[in-house]
Amino acid sequence: MRKSKPGPDEPGGRRGYHHGNLSEALVQAALDLIAKYGPAGFSFAEVTRAVGVSPAAPYRHFRDRDALMADIARRGFDKFAAALSAAWQDGQPAPLPAFKAVGQAYLAFARSEPAYFAAMFEARLPPDTSRELAQATERAFAILRQACEALIAGLPDSKRPPALMMSLHVWAMAHGIAALFGRGDGARRNVPMTPEDLLEANMLIYLDGLGLGDGGG
Repeated sequence: MRKSKPGPDEPGGRRGYHHGNLSEALVQAALDLIAKYGPAGFSFAEVTRAVGVSPAAPYRHFRDRDALMADIARRGFDKFAAALSAAWQDGQPAPLPAFKAVGQAYLAFARSEPAYFAAMFEARLPPDTSRELAQATERAFAILRQACEALIAGLPDSKRPPALMMSLHVWAMAHGIAALFGRGDGARRNVPMTPEDLLEANMLIYLDGLGLGDGGG
């Protein structure tokens, strides 16, 4: 078991917290700890020690560790949704390249924001932890679903897959590659092709199977 970090009054501890926004400081300290130890690798008390406040101080902002992690995950999904939306650009210049850009944005977010990505998908938060987190998650997924709906709009009814099913397929594909290969931390794997190229190849195979290759959709 790893040793706890020193407290603010111990040798090596941080100076006491005296000013600024405590909730933001707690979030940043937790993100730093997530980056080092993963979302399950530290306690609420360690967050308070990292900031340099009393163990009781955070409860004015977060009722418990799950509430803090839910706020971090919610922030992550807000950033994630913004990144996906910027990549989608309302389907411009055309649905297919915009759709592919969304997939690449997924990988880019996982690589550039590994602490947020871990909090979003690895914190094992109870489903009812936060309504705000649930809503942020839905906003991000809605962008992917919108992209799928636009991409399949031109297919005949008999060959058009349910947009929800397609969205889940694509989400699982992008997430699997991001989780295994696209992260920016020590969990990244060495593979003989880049995560971006791997996703591109998988997407081509998947879309070709739907009749939505470069010549379709």
